Amino acid sequence: MKSTVRIFLKKLLFFIVIISSFTSHSQILRKRTTLLMGGRFDISIVANDSLTAEKNIDTIISEISRIEHLISDWKPTSQVSQVNQNAGIQPVKVDREVFELTQRALRLSEITNGAFDISFAAMEKIWKFDGSMTKMPLAEAVKKSVEKVGYKNIVLDSLQSTIFLQLKGMKIGFGALGEGYATDKCRNMMLIKGIKAGIINASGDMSTWGSQPNGKPWNIGLTNPFNTDKLIATIPLNFDAVTTSGNYQKYVILDGKRYSHIINPATGYPSTGLCSVTVLGPNAEMANGLSTSLMVLGKTKGLELLKQFPKYSCIMITDDEKIVKSKNFRIKNLKMKF
Repeated sequence: MKSTVRIFLKKLLFFIVIISSFTSHSQILRKRTTLLMGGRFDISIVANDSLTAEKNIDTIISEISRIEHLISDWKPTSQVSQVNQNAGIQPVKVDREVFELTQRALRLSEITNGAFDISFAAMEKIWKFDGSMTKMPLAEAVKKSVEKVGYKNIVLDSLQSTIFLQLKGMKIGFGALGEGYATDKCRNMMLIKGIKAGIINASGDMSTWGSQPNGKPWNIGLTNPFNTDKLIATIPLNFDAVTTSGNYQKYVILDGKRYSHIINPATGYPSTGLCSVTVLGPNAEMANGLSTSLMVLGKTKGLELLKQFPKYSCIMITDDEKIVKSKNFRIKNLKMKF
């Protein structure tokens, strides 16, 4: 399945709430659920007829599968796996698509000072979130767990289109960032093909465009992290990406403090203070990277980081049940309650 050290693990934090009135509209909605990239994808397409919708869903599935076979870090024949297998040995030539995705990931690492880092894949798994952990790991063990992690040891050669991991044992993994990239790529593909509306939902990372057949925006339900059977808000979207990083399903409480399964790759310690972060913006890949980074950085530093990306806004929920929205959050009258 996905990388054994999934610090960027994404949860199914969203429900798509589709309120439909099809009788007076010529377009139809078709939806399919499938497993790709080690997770669940829900693909919804609005088209003039069922055949067109189903054919385009097939196209999306084929494209996501193609991307998976390029960047999966658990498929031994993928280009990313080849990079990992040659860590400390030699650079590996990759497709420009893979190279540029890596470039963008490294830029985010630099901006966040390592709070986001695709070399997390080499982190040793010393934190347990299955109920078996009863005390803090030793500081030496935490330090050792990130010895092979460090974006500065990823060397890119733009002319040769190669990636080189300088340390033996290093690994890179795109995780949910790759899922976000895939949803963006498929949305753009559908727009070029003339499909004017749909949602591609990769385990909670969504790219949306257009409207429902009844002309209304897509309504995305945000799950209450303290009562997962309820929603705290419904967000209307037309052409946006939305992603959430959260810790409420996988965490450990030690000495009265809650530690998230989302681990800071720069320090080896879990994030604390925030229960979930939802980011909205034009691009699911970037929104994913930002939501993970904000969880790691915490409320104050996270909001400062987001100021560098004015097209993106966020909703944070703290461990003590407070809701924090970035100043540029565009849905001014959004009602939220636990």
